Amino acid sequence: MNLFKKKKYVSVNVESANTEDKNVFATVSQPSVPDGMWVKCQNCGKIIYKKEVGEFRTCPECGGYFRLKAHTRVEFVADEETFVEFNADMTAKNPLNYPDYETKIEKMRQKTDISDAVVTGKCRIGGIETVLCVMDSGFIMGSMGSVVGEKITRAFEYATENKLPVIIFTASGGARMQEGIISLMQMAKVSAAAARHSEKGLLYITVLTDPTTGGVTASFAMLGDIILSEPKALIGFAGRRVIEQTIKQKLPDEFQTAEFLLEHGFVDKIVNREDMKDVLIKILNIHCGKGSEC
Repeated sequence: MNLFKKKKYVSVNVESANTEDKNVFATVSQPSVPDGMWVKCQNCGKIIYKKEVGEFRTCPECGGYFRLKAHTRVEFVADEETFVEFNADMTAKNPLNYPDYETKIEKMRQKTDISDAVVTGKCRIGGIETVLCVMDSGFIMGSMGSVVGEKITRAFEYATENKLPVIIFTASGGARMQEGIISLMQMAKVSAAAARHSEKGLLYITVLTDPTTGGVTASFAMLGDIILSEPKALIGFAGRRVIEQTIKQKLPDEFQTAEFLLEHGFVDKIVNREDMKDVLIKILNIHCGKGSEC
């Protein structure tokens, strides 16, 4: 009957081994898989080998998109070596003396290599000079504080003065709670700048990416002359649970997706990431091409 019993592992006395043997045991006990080789798709939940994600950061299992860093998205959209950043060193203060806020900002700056949750600047897209703003959800979930509002407002003012179109890629969890009412003020400030830009007959395009929520959705994200979106992006204001508790109704499964908003007229077109630059070039050429002012 001993043949059917599970054999015990052989015990190894590391203390009795020589120095070289101890080093061998220590090496073997370490994980053999390097960090960063695998990523999890937030859309389908599958664990994906990082090299299979591809150039445009697309899940090979479900086609869903991984979130992009701001500068990576700039590289996808802007003509090569034409992007000139605005206000790159602008940083947030701590107007409410929120505990450890400055420390958190500094950690985010070091982690993301950007000063705050948006990168703004001018570039050429298909040869047409354009003001480009790209939000980064990796910086405190792309939350909108005083710096985000100020940088986007200045970008609009530059575009208005120089008669240029504006393109904003949104990605945000909403207003930044650490700055209280000052963060909420940015909604009105950016919206006013967008209105002055529109009064001059200039083009404003928004591209909604995952996620675009809260005060950003309630202000400049939905003010574009043309509103585009990436597929399957989460777009909304309040969360699903809050809405359901308020209206006492069950919401559709696809509620607050780009596809749902397209069906109900809030989005003009859903564009795949790999096609985004071509679509933007076509729109810019229609509005600004052949010598006409934007």
